[in-house]
Amino acid sequence: MRFSRRLFMTVAAAVIAAPVYAAEKLSVVATTGMIADAARQVGGELVDVRGLMGPGVDPHAYRQTRTDIVAMTRADLVLWHGLYLEAQMEDFFHDLGAKRRVVAVAEGLPKEVLKGHDDYADKFDPHVWMDPELWSLVVAEVRDSLIELQPESQVVFEANAAAHLAEIAKLSGYSSKAMATVPAEARVLLTAHDAFGYFGSAYGFEVLGIQGISTQSEAGLNRISTLVDMLVDRQVSAIFVESSVSDRNIRALIEGAAAKGHEIKIGGELFSDAMGIEGTYEGTYVGMIDHNVTVIADALGGDVPMRGMQNKLSAGS
Repeated sequence: MRFSRRLFMTVAAAVIAAPVYAAEKLSVVATTGMIADAARQVGGELVDVRGLMGPGVDPHAYRQTRTDIVAMTRADLVLWHGLYLEAQMEDFFHDLGAKRRVVAVAEGLPKEVLKGHDDYADKFDPHVWMDPELWSLVVAEVRDSLIELQPESQVVFEANAAAHLAEIAKLSGYSSKAMATVPAEARVLLTAHDAFGYFGSAYGFEVLGIQGISTQSEAGLNRISTLVDMLVDRQVSAIFVESSVSDRNIRALIEGAAAKGHEIKIGGELFSDAMGIEGTYEGTYVGMIDHNVTVIADALGGDVPMRGMQNKLSAGS
């Protein structure tokens, strides 16, 4: 059940009525780990960033808690993704936007670069962070939002953003080079849900998700059976689990293929809608994508360094 508007208004009124004390840093609340990382990279020492959704959390199904409401009502800036990613929270953000600075950082992306949503005719696939070049546009929106909030720090925010965008450009180059080493016939990426569409477009992979773009979609028996037949017919050797989605359907595919005499391995765990553990390299945007690219390329026959672009991936990634 959604939090009622009455609950939101009650909590918000109580917080707004409380004394407000000057803080040295801007208080920023971000929904996903990817947005929180962008805010930290761009804001640097001038921001205090709180991410609502940690490792393994599914943003499609996430609902704001009472603690979240308090944090966002106190924040100088609230950053959310948009494009129907945080579907359960949209009404809340629209209400909050009347009282606080609230920005949907992906909503302004050019429509011509977005993919249609497979469940909603008027929506788009929100998983734009899977393509570093598209994510650069989101980082620029975070930069602009911080500058608008604190224009006297524009020089700092612009310098921090430029450094981070250069790192993302390096990541994009590494990803293109790594993916190009995967044999053409092996460029089939099958995961728990359809989160890798932009990745596939960027690097020339056929991408299949057992569920649709939203993890709220259910994979029926016919879908599982069709995918098993495809895996067997095309001799696909590896499929991937996701850190924020149950592996139940992946296991069903492996068992179904085995019943037909075809062995499929789990190529590794990918970060789809959430990053790795906070404080680790994989807990940053660059580390998240570096991990995904390296794991996918290695599992599908590509030639990549085992510990990724910067030799920072955790052992066993």
